[in-house]
Amino acid sequence: MTSDALFNGGLIIFQEESGYRFSVDALLLAGLTGIRPRDRVVDLGTGCGVVLLIFAYRRLGLELVGLEIQPELAELAEKNICANGFSNLIRICRHDFRQVGDLIEPEHFDLLVSNPPFRRLETGRVNPHEQRAKARHELLASVSDVFKAGKYLLRQGGRLAVIYPSTRLAHLMVVAQQNGFAPKELTVIRSRPSSPACLVHLECRKGGGEELRIAPPFIIYQEGTTYSAAMERLLQDGGGRAKPDESPCSGKIPSG
Repeated sequence: MTSDALFNGGLIIFQEESGYRFSVDALLLAGLTGIRPRDRVVDLGTGCGVVLLIFAYRRLGLELVGLEIQPELAELAEKNICANGFSNLIRICRHDFRQVGDLIEPEHFDLLVSNPPFRRLETGRVNPHEQRAKARHELLASVSDVFKAGKYLLRQGGRLAVIYPSTRLAHLMVVAQQNGFAPKELTVIRSRPSSPACLVHLECRKGGGEELRIAPPFIIYQEGTTYSAAMERLLQDGGGRAKPDESPCSGKIPSG
C-alpha cells in the first residue's frame, strides 16, 4: 500500500502498490468536467475514489456517489473517503453499473462521470494483473454500457463526461447519439504542444440539441518533461471548469 498526496497534501490517496493505480486521466476528468455546487454526481467505475475526492475537496456537488464492481477497489475508495474526512459527502456502492436499476431510482443524477475501459478485447495485450486488465480492457463493461447507465441515471438535460482515446472519438460520438445524448463540449488533449491528440474529454447532454463547442486544446507537458501551466493548476488546486450554482497520455502523479 502506498500513500500519495495531491494538492500540496490537501488530499491523501491510498493505493495498492502493484494493483491498478490512478493516472493523470483521473485528474483530467475531474478538472475538465463542468460541475455545479448543487449537482448530484455519480462516478461509474470509481476505482479508489479519486475523482469524487477531488470534487469534494473543491466543495462541488451536493451528492457524490461512486459505483465500483471490484470489492477491493471499493474498499480502498471507502478508506480514502474516511481518511480525508469526506464520509458525509461521498457514498460508495459495491455494484455493477450495468445493473443500476436494481440499486438506484431513475433520473436521480445531474452529472455522470466515468473513465471507462479504453481498449476492445481483441486489441492489445491484456495486463496480467486483474485490476489493471479490468480497468483498461472491456472485460466487464464498455463505454456503451456507461451511456446506457447514463440514460437511466440522469435526468433529462443531465450531463455525462468521459475521458477517452482520441483514436476512438468516432465510436464515442456514435455511442452517445445512439443512447439519446448530444455531444456538447469537446476538449482535445495533447501530451505536448507539437504532439498529435492522444485523449479527448467529451461532455454530453441527455436530450440536448446539436450544437457542439470545441474547447481550446489541453496540453499536459511543455516540450520538455515539465508540466504545462494548465496541468500545474490541476495538480495544485484541482483547477477545472467549476460552473456557478495508463492511457496514451497518462503519466505518473507526483507527490506533494
